[in-house]
Amino acid sequence: MQKKNNIEAWLSGLGAPSADRDYKPGHERMHALLKNMVLKRPHLRIRIAGTNGKGSTACMLAAALQACGLKVGLYTSPHIHHFNERIRINGNVVSDETLLNIMPAIVGKAQEIGASYFEVATAMALRCFSDTGVDVEILEAGVGARLDATTAVAADLALLTPVALDHQVWLGETLTEIAAEKAHIFAGCRWRISIKQGNIVQQEIDKCYTDVQYVSPSFSKLPLRMNGGFQQQNAALALAAVELLQTEHNIGDIHVAQQAIAQTVVPGRLQKIQHGRQCFWLDAAHNLHAIQSLLPSLPTLADPFDVIFVFPRADRDLAPALPLLRPYARRLVGPPRYRDRCDATYACVEDALAAESFDAGGSRFLVLGSFTTVAAASRWLTECAKVA
Repeated sequence: MQKKNNIEAWLSGLGAPSADRDYKPGHERMHALLKNMVLKRPHLRIRIAGTNGKGSTACMLAAALQACGLKVGLYTSPHIHHFNERIRINGNVVSDETLLNIMPAIVGKAQEIGASYFEVATAMALRCFSDTGVDVEILEAGVGARLDATTAVAADLALLTPVALDHQVWLGETLTEIAAEKAHIFAGCRWRISIKQGNIVQQEIDKCYTDVQYVSPSFSKLPLRMNGGFQQQNAALALAAVELLQTEHNIGDIHVAQQAIAQTVVPGRLQKIQHGRQCFWLDAAHNLHAIQSLLPSLPTLADPFDVIFVFPRADRDLAPALPLLRPYARRLVGPPRYRDRCDATYACVEDALAAESFDAGGSRFLVLGSFTTVAAASRWLTECAKVA
C-alpha cells in the first residue's frame, strides 16, 4: 500500500487524473518530456481515437495481437482503481517498482515545464514499452486527436471509433468541428480504419483522407463475452485491424485472434457484479451518445431494472439522458442537481447504494455516470461483500 501511496504522491501535483479536466492541448510539452529519452521504436504503433468505445477496442485488439504471439504494450485511460491499470504489457499491469524507477526523472521534468497528468502518463507508458521491448504499442487517445499527447509520436495504423458530441469545451461545439479534430488520429499513418460513421462525420473525415477504410458493425458476428450489442462495433474495428495486419505482416492465425476478441472482458463496461441474490451492472457511460448506445441492450439484462443510478462527475451533465432511461427502471436515482428528474437524490453513488434495501431476491441494478462512479460502486460492493 505504501508503494501505491508513493505513486499517487508523485502524480498528485500534476492535476486531476481525468483526461478532459487535465487536458492541455499541444505537443510541445510531450516533445520536451521525451527529448532526452532513448526510446526504441516498436515494430508497430497503433493509436485509437473516437468518442466512445476506444478502450474496449484497444483491449480487444491487444488481446488479439497477443494471442497471435506478439508482445503488446497497451496504454488506456482513465484507470478505475490504480494508475498502473493504464499501462499493460501482454495483459499485465506495469509493476509499482517499474513506475517508481522511472517517475522521478519524468515527473521532475513535467513539473519544470508544466506538463499535465495525462502527458506524464503517456510518457511513462512509452518509456515502459521501450524498456520492455514490445512488438506493438496501442495508444488510446485522451481528448480529440490533433493536439492529444498520444499523437505527439508517429504511428503506423490508426483506428477511429464512433464520433459524437463530447468534450465541446476543447474540441468545438459542432459535430463537424469535433470530427475534424478526431480525424487527425490518421495523420502520418500508413493505414487508416474507421467504424462506419454518420454522414456529417464521414464527410469531414473524407475531406482530409481519401483512403480511410470504413467498417460496418456487422463485420463482426463474434459471440462476445462482453455485455451490450454496441460492443460488436468495437469488435468489428479490432477485427478489421487484425485482418489488415494479417495481410500486410502475416501476424498469425486469424481464428486465434477472433477467439481472443470474443473472450475479451473490460471492467466498467456493463460489468456484472453479483451481490448476494442481487445483480449489479456497472458502466462508465458518461455522455448522451454512450447512454443511447446502451439502451437497446438494457431489456436483455433486466426488464425493468429495479433502480438505475446515474451519478456523473460534477463537470458532466446527463440530464438529457434521464428521460431515455426512465422506461427501463422502476426508479431513477441521482445527485441533488437532478432532484426534479429523479425519484431520489443523494450526494454520491455510495450514499445512494447504502440507502437501498437489498433484501428482495433477484433485484437488478444499473450504475452509470463515469469511471469515477464505477470505481466508487465497485469499492462499495467489495466492502459489502467483506462484511457479509
